[in-house]
Amino acid sequence: MARELYTARLARKDCISEVAQCYHFEFVIDSLESFPYAPGQFISAVAEDENGKTQTRAYSIASAARANTFELCVNRVENGFFSNHLADLPDLPIGATIQIHGPHGHFILQEPITDSILVATGTGVAPMRAMAQWLFPEDGPDRSQGKDIWLVYGTRYETDIYYRAEFEALAARKPNFHYLPTLSRADESWNGLRGHVQVHVARIVEERAARLGILLPLAPVDPSIPPKDLTFDNYTYICGLNFMVSGVRELLTGYGWHRKQIVFERYD
Repeated sequence: MARELYTARLARKDCISEVAQCYHFEFVIDSLESFPYAPGQFISAVAEDENGKTQTRAYSIASAARANTFELCVNRVENGFFSNHLADLPDLPIGATIQIHGPHGHFILQEPITDSILVATGTGVAPMRAMAQWLFPEDGPDRSQGKDIWLVYGTRYETDIYYRAEFEALAARKPNFHYLPTLSRADESWNGLRGHVQVHVARIVEERAARLGILLPLAPVDPSIPPKDLTFDNYTYICGLNFMVSGVRELLTGYGWHRKQIVFERYD
């Protein structure tokens, strides 16, 4: 069955990191009054390359659903057709359009909302931004239900911290949102966290367990409980390259976490 294509008009484009060549895009689907999707889902963009071949790329949506708009966060990739097509103003000026289909994907927040650790590297922060906007909307009721939400965002350099001001403002506004950017190649001027995300995820898990009197590793889940009936008091959502995703999953399973508590999406 053919997927329904929508025409999305580029309304705004910003380079949010000159060093990393990362761009933020805002699109509008003029033919729709609303474009509903769950935070964490993605769209697929479709275009023909210079050889007339149809190219399709999946991009996580970097915003919570709002009317007929969606936002993307894309790193320009050397010799990458789609990232260059989007980033180059001669190819895609403001007002130009692309074809998309979606939304797609099951990388979404589990209900009911629990204490949650969001773990991202690079443009893997895009779906986390959507989740944070949905949980803590500026113009609507708080959906976090008072649960602690941690965002552990790992990158190499300070210039690669995408949406930093936005997340810092959210952490200042909402005491149950904890923003933890960490750098693996920080210079001497950096006063924040250092090292890979696993180090800081481990600290969160252990400190939370100690605060709640939970013994680690966790006891195995009763195998008689059908998977659909399993409930947990916390989840971790992971988005990034396979190496990082696998490392965090291995860390959490070592604490006795059930695989259904670990929701992930890889983009390589």
